[in-house]
Amino acid sequence: MRKVDIIGVGMTGFGKHQDKSFIELAVPPILEALKDANIKPSQVEAGFCSYALAGRLFGAVTAGQTILWHAGISRVPVVNVENACTSGSTAFHLAWMGIASGQFDTAIVVGVEKMMIPNFGLISSGDTEIDTLEGLVTPASFAMRALCHMEKYGTTAKQLALVAVKNRRHASLNQLSQFRDPITVEEVLNSPMICDPLTRLSCCPNADGAAAVVLSAAGRSRRFTAKPVRVAASVLVTGSYENPMDLVPWETDYRACKKAYEIAGLGPDDLNVVECHDAFTISEILHYEAMLLCPEGEGGRFVETGATSLGGSVPVNPSGGLLSKGHPVGATGVAQLVEGTRQLRGEAGARQAEGARVFMAQCMGGDKDGDARSCTANILMNN
Repeated sequence: MRKVDIIGVGMTGFGKHQDKSFIELAVPPILEALKDANIKPSQVEAGFCSYALAGRLFGAVTAGQTILWHAGISRVPVVNVENACTSGSTAFHLAWMGIASGQFDTAIVVGVEKMMIPNFGLISSGDTEIDTLEGLVTPASFAMRALCHMEKYGTTAKQLALVAVKNRRHASLNQLSQFRDPITVEEVLNSPMICDPLTRLSCCPNADGAAAVVLSAAGRSRRFTAKPVRVAASVLVTGSYENPMDLVPWETDYRACKKAYEIAGLGPDDLNVVECHDAFTISEILHYEAMLLCPEGEGGRFVETGATSLGGSVPVNPSGGLLSKGHPVGATGVAQLVEGTRQLRGEAGARQAEGARVFMAQCMGGDKDGDARSCTANILMNN
């Protein structure tokens, strides 16, 4: 397997983009990423486009070909990817595999979603599944995990709220984040209840947005840029769905992170900065534990120490995370890698993590039978 580098990134702000169509939203970050990589559209050998909801919302079938054509990229293999919240990181994994295996030398990944439309919500997501029909909609599933974690380990509502407060503080330093005004623990706890113990400010918001990443075989990267970022590991897993339901950890989460560490030859102590799938406050706490940043059951106390804040030992979600930056589903996994690349290059401005050399992006998508439908773990590092 060949080594693979990220050579260019681009991203829109997340939020409302009512003046842009789904296709129009995706093109600017592609052009930004190509410019950042100093690569021409004609030098891109494959394209991967992720979106989870566009087919349902806009009838956008095989939209990737149209999106890339508008950016000047055609006559190359184009793959359209849907894998719930990991759609973007799955597209990235496929592009990485294609280059690592020698199928092509350069590829572009673009994730895009447009969710800020009237009367749209995800409460009925997965409404053909028996557990969803029985009431286990997404907020209820995460609320049950929170309650179980609180009961088993003594995690408090305040500790959950601290995740939202921290990520909003980080978002205030990121002009691409949807919500940037500071919030307090009291405001999180007193916001409208969605599903006990999760309030509205404990849940990620919908958003429009797009992000793009250009990849290259490492042997060619410096033809384009003086600052490539190495992909040390890229992992995609799914669940077995055969185990008794355990509503505290996701087995896939632990397995994906463990495998990524093994491939990269690194461990949790090597991480300097992390982006994880904080769809709800409890998610980030559980992901701390799966990434082995702290022992199982200690996630609530870990955030309370300040270790995961900027200036702490391992800043988590310096972008603001899904909770404040927003969660345009198909773009989220790609946006995490944009943030990681900028952190490792030292280009994150006021939210720069000091001494960032190794970065992990963790993302997961969809519940099924007490486990995740998909989970990705990508580790990036400076060359």
